[in-house]
Amino acid sequence: MVLLCSGTNRQRCVLLFTRGVKSLSFSLINSFLFSVHVYPQLEHGNRLSVCNKICYAIGGAPYQITGCALGFFLQIYLLDVAQLDPFYASIILFGGRAWDAVTDPTVGFLVSRSPWTRFGRMLPWILLSTPLAVLSYFLIWYVPPFEDCKVVWYLFFYCLFQTLQTCFHVPYSALTMFISSEQKERDSATAYRMTVEVLGTVLGTAIQGQIVGMANAPCLPGPGDIVANMTNSLNSIGLNDSEKAYMIASGVICLMYILCALVLFLGVREQKESCRPRSEPMGFFQGIRLVMGHGPYAKLVMVFLFTSLGFMLLEGNFALFCSSTLGFRNDFQNILLVIMLSATLAIPFWQWFLTCFGKKTAVYTGTLAVVPFLITVVCLKSNLIVTYVVSFAAGVAVAAAFLLPWSMLPDVVDDFQVQNPESTGHEALFYSFYVFFTKFASGVSLGISTLSLDFAGYISRGCSQPKEVDLTLKLLVSAAPIALIIIGLIILSFYPINEERRQGNRKLLQEQRDSEADSETDSTELANIV
Repeated sequence: MVLLCSGTNRQRCVLLFTRGVKSLSFSLINSFLFSVHVYPQLEHGNRLSVCNKICYAIGGAPYQITGCALGFFLQIYLLDVAQLDPFYASIILFGGRAWDAVTDPTVGFLVSRSPWTRFGRMLPWILLSTPLAVLSYFLIWYVPPFEDCKVVWYLFFYCLFQTLQTCFHVPYSALTMFISSEQKERDSATAYRMTVEVLGTVLGTAIQGQIVGMANAPCLPGPGDIVANMTNSLNSIGLNDSEKAYMIASGVICLMYILCALVLFLGVREQKESCRPRSEPMGFFQGIRLVMGHGPYAKLVMVFLFTSLGFMLLEGNFALFCSSTLGFRNDFQNILLVIMLSATLAIPFWQWFLTCFGKKTAVYTGTLAVVPFLITVVCLKSNLIVTYVVSFAAGVAVAAAFLLPWSMLPDVVDDFQVQNPESTGHEALFYSFYVFFTKFASGVSLGISTLSLDFAGYISRGCSQPKEVDLTLKLLVSAAPIALIIIGLIILSFYPINEERRQGNRKLLQEQRDSEADSETDSTELANIV
C-alpha cells in the first residue's frame, strides 16, 4: 500500500483508502445492525409468549360456550319451553346445522380473498362479526309473543347466528397457521386453545345449566294435563320463569362473547404470510378438489367426521337422557358440568401423552376410553352417584376428542405445503372444509335424533316417557356413538402422517423458510450497498 501510494498518487490513494474504510465500516455496521435487530425478530417471531398463547386461546371460548349451550340445551328448550312439536324442532336443528355447514366454505373463500390490512387478514373478520352474532344469539333464547311464526323465528335467528359465528370461527381457526411458523409453537398454542375451549364448555354448561336449573319448570303428569291445562297454567307451573332464566343466561354468555373477542383482537398479532406470492383464489368445486385431493386431509376429515358425530349425538341427547330415562330431571345440569370439568382437567394430560407417544396413539387411546362408560351408563340401574363417577371418567375421553383432531390439522396443512410448494394461501380452505363436513353431518344426526323421539312418542315436559322413548335415547347416547367412533378409528389406521413424516415435513418447511430468509437478506444487503 505504501509503495503504491508513494509520490504524486499519495493524495488520491489516501482518498480511495478513506472511501474504502467508510464503505467497509458502513457494511459492517449494517451487518451488525441486521444481526442485532432482524435475526432476533425472525427468531422471536416464531416464538410465542405465554401471554400471546393465552390471548389466542381465549378467542376460542365464545365458539365453545355458545356451542355447548346450544348443543346441550337447545333441543330441550325448543321442546319444553318454546313448546314446539318435535317435528318442527327437528327442522330447526337440522336446518340450522345444515346452513351452518354451507356457510363454512363460503366464508373460507371470502377470507382467502380478503386483502391484508394493518390488523391482518383474519382479525378484522373476528371483530366485525361479533356485535351482530351476539344480538342474534340472544334472540334465539327469546320466546316471541306469537304462536304462528315461532318456527320461522327460531330458524331465522339460529341460521343468522350460525352464519355470523362462522365469520368468527373460520378466521380464528385459520389464524393458527399465522401466529407462528414453528410446529412446536403451534402445537403448544393449540393445547392452550383446547384447554380454554374445554373450559368454555364448562362455563357454557355452568352458566346455562345453573341459571336455568334454578327456574326449572316442573313436569306435567300426563298427556291429558298438557292438552287441557296448557293455556291456563303456564304462569302457575313456572314456565315464564324458565323463559326469563334462559334469557338471563344468554345475556351473560353474550357479555363473555364480546369480552373474549376483544382480548383476542388486542392480544394477538397476526404474522404476514411468506414473501412468496399467494396462489389465485379458486371456486367452490375447485376448492373441494384441492383439499379432498390431498389424501391425508381426506382421511383425517373422515376420522373427525365419524368420531365427532358420535360425541355430538351424545351431547345433543344426554340432557334428555339424564332427565327422562335416568330420572335426574333436577340434576342433569350438574352431571353435564362434571363431564366438562373433567375434560378441562384432562387436556394437559393428553398434551403430554401425544408428545410422548404420538398423535395417532393418543387418538386411539383417548377415543376408545369413552366406550366402557357409554356402555356402563345405559346398562346399570339408575344411580346418581354411579352416574357422577361415570360422567367424570367419560370427560377424560371428551378432552381427547376436543384436542387431538385440531392438533392434527396443522400437520396436514404442512404436508400439503411440502408436496405443493407453489400453491400457497389456502389455509382458510382447509379449515373451513374441515368444519363443513362435520357440521353438515351433525345437522343430519341431530335432525334424525329429534325425529326419532317424535316417532317414539316423546311427551313435552312429561314426568315420564313411553318405553320407546327410553330405548331410543339409550341408542342415541350409547350404541350409535360407539358404532361411529369405531368406524372413525378404523379409518384412522389408514392415516399416513406418523411422527417420522411429521418431523420430516417440519425440517423441509424450515429449510424453505431459511432459504426465503436468506434470499430476503441478500436482497436487503444488495439494496444497502447500492
